[in-house]
Amino acid sequence: MKKAEFIQAVSEKAGLSKKDSQKAIDAALEAISEALVAGKDVSFIGFGTFSTATRAARKARVPGTNRVVDVAKTTAVKFKVGKKLKDVVAKA
Repeated sequence: MKKAEFIQAVSEKAGLSKKDSQKAIDAALEAISEALVAGKDVSFIGFGTFSTATRAARKARVPGTNRVVDVAKTTAVKFKVGKKLKDVVAKA
């Protein structure tokens, strides 16, 4: 599902206009992004939890050339699925 399709689905379920739905979705995504940048977890009970994980700097070997390269420290976004969502998807 693409963002436009998601906005359409939300507008139909919530009884909002597409424009209002888009504003709400954009605001929610921005709030989630800002919380993750600040190092906070974002939890939706039953749906899941967004969090970040810091991956340490390391050395990696390039396949084929066996050249060793340095990989910088990174922060990655993680999502842990909630029980309710997991059960709904499993039954589908």
